[in-house]
Amino acid sequence: GQPGAGMGPEDRAFFEELTATLGAGVVGRGMYEAAEAWGGKNPFDGPLYVVTHRVGEQPDPAQGFRFIEGVEEAVAAAQEAAGGKDVAVSGGADVIRQALRAGLVDELVLSTAPVLLGGGKRLFDGFDQDVDLRIGKVWQSPYAVHARYEVVRDA
Repeated sequence: GQPGAGMGPEDRAFFEELTATLGAGVVGRGMYEAAEAWGGKNPFDGPLYVVTHRVGEQPDPAQGFRFIEGVEEAVAAAQEAAGGKDVAVSGGADVIRQALRAGLVDELVLSTAPVLLGGGKRLFDGFDQDVDLRIGKVWQSPYAVHARYEVVRDA
């Protein structure tokens, strides 16, 4: 589809605010493959680290992807590359759960579309830790509800 298709003004405002502070990203191999490697070129402004056990299949660095083994290693490399800007851990579900479990998440951002699907991977399936969240900001459109939650740390 066209960029911005299925997005209303509220969705665009959410997306622009979310991406304005990003310096690098982390995704799992499944998301990278599901997106068909974004046509062979990283579409984001900063470097994208792909968590995979098959690091030997590293594509040409000019494509903007770096394969790295382990979520903690990927987040550390992304933080270094981001130069003080934010790092997005975008998924899939297993990568997000690993980052939450490791205490690497400061903010959880969830977008929920008005449709119920019977299949697919459930984001928190098998996650057995309690994580306290504080609602930061919420956007609503006919297409989705976008919520930003701060992860509350024990004092």
